Amino acid sequence: MKRQGALSGYRVLDLTDERGMLCSRLLADMGAEVVRVEKPRPEVFKRLVETSDVLVESYSPGYLESLGLGYPELARLNPRLIMASVTGFGQSGPYRDYKSCDIVASALGGQLYVCGEPSSPPLKPFGNQSYYLASLFGAIGVLLALRQRRYSGRGQHIDISLQECVASALDHVLVRYFYQGVVAKRRGGLYWNGAFGVFPCKDGYILLSLFHQWQTLVEWLASEGMAEGLTDKKWRDRDYRLEHLDHVIEVLERWTKNHAVAELVEKGQLMRFPWAEVSSISGLVNSPQLKARNFWVEVEHPKTGKKYKFPGAPWRVGSRVPKKEGVI
Repeated sequence: MKRQGALSGYRVLDLTDERGMLCSRLLADMGAEVVRVEKPRPEVFKRLVETSDVLVESYSPGYLESLGLGYPELARLNPRLIMASVTGFGQSGPYRDYKSCDIVASALGGQLYVCGEPSSPPLKPFGNQSYYLASLFGAIGVLLALRQRRYSGRGQHIDISLQECVASALDHVLVRYFYQGVVAKRRGGLYWNGAFGVFPCKDGYILLSLFHQWQTLVEWLASEGMAEGLTDKKWRDRDYRLEHLDHVIEVLERWTKNHAVAELVEKGQLMRFPWAEVSSISGLVNSPQLKARNFWVEVEHPKTGKKYKFPGAPWRVGSRVPKKEGVI
């Protein structure tokens, strides 16, 4: 796969499974030539390494070394080679050789613990989140290593742990634990600090901000006779609302059930509420915003010739600003 972009002219060898496949795809989206290697044969593979810039792999720790293809050996062939290894727990530590997968990384990385309903057991997040995180961090690591190579002239080995990727992306959870001693709880469809929640409508679900422009929201509910006491002055106090959040949620849920999603989103956005439809898959595919930005691309199957839609690169690179005369 070869495209024009920031990494045009770079060659990437891809020895990944689902744990690191997105990393190679991101590098390809940036213009790199990605060569997929299903099973490395030492003699042929070494010749590929000599003319490549990056190697991304997700074999178990020690496997490539057993073939004589560990980083020290490959670096002797090509000192400029950058190698990114995506594994369950990294190349060292007591869990180095433990079996892992996405849900194992989610469990041991703390993500599983904070997902789900308050009264239910931990819930696995949708999709292979640890794999996506590892690929994103892997792509960032490769870009940084390429930048450093411009000055040092040498490559390096990037060691990526699924568990560490998950733990590093827990957002507020670890910050609150280290600085406030607070253990995050499962909140279901409610945002961790009560600022947002998911509510049912006539034809789907909507994400609402609970406290943004509170007075305006209450006036809106009151105009439809559905404020149910929220007009009382005591509800203007944010701490009081947080203490009695269950009642606020009950009132809003009864209100949203009387409306269509599009009706509330359109009016809410006009009033500067950060509200959004919880898109279904068909809704996502037909999103006017994504269509306007040409997000979906058509990919032709190399054998059947049939074309399929595919998510494009999630970024846009603008034209370079021309140099002013006399400016370096």
